[in-house]
Amino acid sequence: MSRSLKKGPYIEERLLRKILGKKPATAGTIKTWARRSQISPEMVGFTFGVHNGKAHIDVFVTEDMVGHRLGEFSPTRKFVRHGGKMQKEIEMKAKEAEMTAAKSAKEAATSVATKK
Repeated sequence: MSRSLKKGPYIEERLLRKILGKKPATAGTIKTWARRSQISPEMVGFTFGVHNGKAHIDVFVTEDMVGHRLGEFSPTRKFVRHGGKMQKEIEMKAKEAEMTAAKSAKEAATSVATKK
């Protein structure tokens, strides 16, 4: 549910104080735990280290992000992958095919170099 228009957007005050009077090029990464804070136009160009529960993930703010929340750009869950035994077999076959293609290309390059 969105915030009412009469209240305005929620922006963490401490976050605004951190960027007040600084230039985006010289500020570096600004660490924050305020994932619920909305991105305002004043934040464009800054890099924020948004905490995801384990580490700070760098988020470079662009004009397209204005109005979104900081937490949207710092995922809290890590996708491992789908599949099991079959998926591993498919990946291994693809890796082997890639290795053989690389070896054949290397051999072709060395045979051309020795003929010259």
